[in-house]
Amino acid sequence: MNEQSRIFDFLYHQLQKFPKQDMLAGKINGKYEPFSTQEVADKVNRLAAALLKLGLSGHDMQVEQQDKIAIISKNRPEWLVLDMACQQAGIVLCPIYPTTNINELEYIFNDAQIKHVFVTGEDILDKVNNIKDKVPSLQRIFSFDHMAGADHWDTLIHHVTQEDRNKAEEVKNSIQHHHCATIIYTSGTTGKPKGVMLSHRNLVSNVLNSVDTFPFHENTAARSLSFLPLNHIFERMVSYIYVYSGISIYYAESMETIGENLKEVKPTLFTTVPRLLEKVYERILGKGMELTGIRRALFFWALETACRIALVMLSTNVSS
Repeated sequence: MNEQSRIFDFLYHQLQKFPKQDMLAGKINGKYEPFSTQEVADKVNRLAAALLKLGLSGHDMQVEQQDKIAIISKNRPEWLVLDMACQQAGIVLCPIYPTTNINELEYIFNDAQIKHVFVTGEDILDKVNNIKDKVPSLQRIFSFDHMAGADHWDTLIHHVTQEDRNKAEEVKNSIQHHHCATIIYTSGTTGKPKGVMLSHRNLVSNVLNSVDTFPFHENTAARSLSFLPLNHIFERMVSYIYVYSGISIYYAESMETIGENLKEVKPTLFTTVPRLLEKVYERILGKGMELTGIRRALFFWALETACRIALVMLSTNVSS
């Protein structure tokens, strides 16, 4: 068995092999604030101990018995911290899209028997408050930001003792590759949302096979920009490729700020989808259409030249 058999093993692989000063970075007060690999590992371990101290656990590690936590949040460093903390504690994390409507949210919470939820933004908090009385299993609401009506997530780890951490370490060591790590709910477009159970092995095999197949070389100087939703398994899996490969993850503030964040972060790579690239192209083309005279001519000359070069590069790669 590969030494990385559980998802959170990738964190300790990076910590041991190439600890970084900017493993994860998010915008705080208009400036990117980095979190080192050591800081992330410490937060993950303390949060895992805190969750266990709350009475949450994997119990007998049968998925029906594992406690469930929901996260409804934009991409940010705390997202992966919570993800790995839940994994180490044997708790199943259920990510939910912020755009999920009230009825589906209530259904998912009850179907998964969510005990705690972590949110960002007043709008998400309002949604959860609207359904909390209809979800008997829901105990507490935590927020990654300071908001009235929710406990700040940092308060969880303030009272963690060394004994708590020792117990959490024992639980972490007992987690197996076949244990359920997450349940991801479908969009519900063809009926009620359905929960898809994924084990550590499911994600780890994807990460390791992707590293072998695509050019994700170990590169401690590389930066990625993350903007596709972590609620979807694609960006989440890619994030662990970055962690395994020593690539820093910088989080875009929103889909609307991607252009500005690209200028700030200057990423080595990022993952995207065709429709997003089409929208960027349409925006650039729209700006060109507004030009006149020589500036307009230069714009379309540059566009045509870029297209020709792209076709040559594509044909060269195909033939080789």
